[in-house]
Amino acid sequence: MHIDEETGLNIPYTPQGRFIHVPPRDPTTAWKRDFDVPWWQDSEFVIGAVTEKTRKVRVVNTLTHQEHVVEVGAEETIAEIGSRFLGYNAHAGSYTWKALKGGVFAPIDMDMTLEENGVVDEDEEFEALYMDSDAYLPTLHLYYNDDLTSA
Repeated sequence: MHIDEETGLNIPYTPQGRFIHVPPRDPTTAWKRDFDVPWWQDSEFVIGAVTEKTRKVRVVNTLTHQEHVVEVGAEETIAEIGSRFLGYNAHAGSYTWKALKGGVFAPIDMDMTLEENGVVDEDEEFEALYMDSDAYLPTLHLYYNDDLTSA
C-alpha cells in the first residue's frame, strides 16, 4: 500500500499496473467485485509459507572439496535443505550429512531442523558484538556413501 500523490488516498502499490482483483485508483461503480476472496488470500493458491527467519549455512562436500553457501529457512528440516541442494549435487541423497557437535563432525537427523540438530543460530550474538554475521557460517559436511546409485 502507498499514499497516492494525486488523491492522497491509501491505495495498493502496483508499479507494473493493476491486475486481477486490485481495485482501481479512483472510486467507480464500474469495478465488479464478484469474488469472495482476492486471489492472493485464496488458500487454493498458497504454495508455501514465509519463514520466521533465514540463515546461511556452508555446505562442504568432503569428497570433491566443493563449498556452497545456502540460505535456508529456520523451519526447514535437513531433508528439505538436502532436496534443494540437489541443484548443486544430484547425488546429495547418497551422502551422510554431518555437523559439528562436541568438537567432532557427527551425523545429523535429516528430519530435524538445524537448531534441533544443535546447529545454533548466532546472528543475534554477532549483531550485539557489531560483527558481520557472514564472518562465521555454520558448516555442514557431506560424506559420500558408496551406495552405487546412479544419476
